[in-house]
Amino acid sequence: MEYQSTVLSNGIRYIHVPTDRYVAHLAVIINAGARDELSHEYGLAHFIEHVIFKGTSKRKAYHILSRLEDVGGELDAYTTKEDTVVYSSFLKKYFDRAAELTADILINSTFPSKELEKEKEVIFDEINSYFDSPAEQIYDDFENKIFDQHHLGHSILGSKESLETFNKQSVQDFIKRTYNTDQMMICSIGQIPFEKAVNIIEKYFQVIPSNPRKWSRLAFSNYKPFHVEQNFSTHQAHCIVGNQTYDAFHPKRKILLLLNNILGGPGLNSRLNLSLREKYGWVYNIESNYAQYSDIGLWSVYFGSDKSNYEKVLKHLKKELQIISELRLGPKQLNKAKQQIIGQMAMASENNTDMLVAIGKSYMMYNQLDSFEETKAFVNNISSEQIQEVAFEVFNPNQLSVFTFL
Repeated sequence: MEYQSTVLSNGIRYIHVPTDRYVAHLAVIINAGARDELSHEYGLAHFIEHVIFKGTSKRKAYHILSRLEDVGGELDAYTTKEDTVVYSSFLKKYFDRAAELTADILINSTFPSKELEKEKEVIFDEINSYFDSPAEQIYDDFENKIFDQHHLGHSILGSKESLETFNKQSVQDFIKRTYNTDQMMICSIGQIPFEKAVNIIEKYFQVIPSNPRKWSRLAFSNYKPFHVEQNFSTHQAHCIVGNQTYDAFHPKRKILLLLNNILGGPGLNSRLNLSLREKYGWVYNIESNYAQYSDIGLWSVYFGSDKSNYEKVLKHLKKELQIISELRLGPKQLNKAKQQIIGQMAMASENNTDMLVAIGKSYMMYNQLDSFEETKAFVNNISSEQIQEVAFEVFNPNQLSVFTFL
């Protein structure tokens, strides 16, 4: 992949990928998320993601929302356990406008008390919507149990009790502590000369004083498998089976990505979907996921089924995990799986917004980007023996945890 990069004088990194399209994209990725909150701050990273749009020293909320919308662009943000991302899409001629607006909300937000209180009500509704959706709530409850008493465990949304305590001072304290310039990544995609883009980025972001991070995250190291069933007044049973696994720097992480795709990835021909939904009709939805954090990974399978089918679905799932751990994939199966994930990666690269954030996160973590051809070559070199080895480790029945709403 063709790209150019630089480092601003304050330590913020910037990477640009040229394209020949009229639409450009810009994102600022901050290596700070829910796991960086102190115990009295749960939900604060996500709260800040909301309130940075509520006014700056020179703009009211309406003017922030209209600045790109008026020219057909979009501005948005989201929070994860480890990141806060502000991103935008716009016609290429508005690159300067997008950069100036993004810098303004990150540097000059005033956090008016009235707007903070109003946004708390919005997030209260968001929390309630999760309680109305057991298929979403179970992920939070599962991770809270997996990462018991650790900052990775609590919900990104926080709780109503913690949100009530937030004010302008708590917002500013979190930003001062976690929005470190050496932990910020600016990335862009567009038909814009690199030199011009750098000048614009420097003009608006170099004014941020250098403040390198002087603290490190507390690693999680106390995983204990469990089997929990909770009574839940719904028609369906909802279940997650999972295990802690490789972090974002582990050499086996890409092998697990392929294995996860074979087992229960987005393709309707995944092994779990073909057997448990298509063959038996026991589940409405089944999928496997692999979340990579900087110091740990989490692999899991979620399924929703009629409560009368719960036990046999769980039994069949564990049997499928045992089979894939004990029997190596044949050459045809392996080649098919490789071509599928390579095709999915190629399709994903057509979505420039998704690619923008992927590029930024990759460069932030590894300080380099693998080209599509390099990734393709790695996938093609994965052997059935490697897949079996990873399956044996990750799907170890003695290490699996089960969390169920019944």
